[in-house]
Amino acid sequence: MLATPSGHAGDRIAGRWGWFITLGIVMVLAGGFALGDTVLVTLLSVIFIGAMLVVGGVIQLIHAFANRSWAGFILSLLCGALYVVGGFLIMQEPVQGSVLITIVLMASLAVGGVLRIVMALRHREVGGWWLLLLGGLISIVLAALLFVSLPWSSFVLLGTLIAIELIFHGVAWIRLGLTLRAGG
Repeated sequence: MLATPSGHAGDRIAGRWGWFITLGIVMVLAGGFALGDTVLVTLLSVIFIGAMLVVGGVIQLIHAFANRSWAGFILSLLCGALYVVGGFLIMQEPVQGSVLITIVLMASLAVGGVLRIVMALRHREVGGWWLLLLGGLISIVLAALLFVSLPWSSFVLLGTLIAIELIFHGVAWIRLGLTLRAGG
């Protein structure tokens, strides 16, 4: 952090505590709205992800053509095209896109859970190893719950995660604003 002339980095923002609280309130309200219609938020987030894939793919295609002499030209060109096509497909079919994203998340949870369990069992001599084991088991249970509830879980998963993130992040901003207001 950079120090201000008064000597403390937080001095500059302490007088703006109201902005932090306002931001927090807006985020909590947005999270509440998102919880009210998780399906809509899921579909909108899938469309956004698709649009970002298209943008990234177009940029990669431009980069590939700008560097045609590069040995990775063909691979870069193919990846860019894949991003663009995949992005458009996800935007055209956001319901199937949400199922695909949920399957990727489910697989990530399962693989990560298994890896954490193996790591925990290999390092039982380390204090707290059982927390790593517990975290791995929870990840596997979550993956199994997503699997048995497919495709329905995919319609609410992203929206619910986004809503929870907005609410918790909003509460954190409110808490920071109140701390700044109190002087530290």
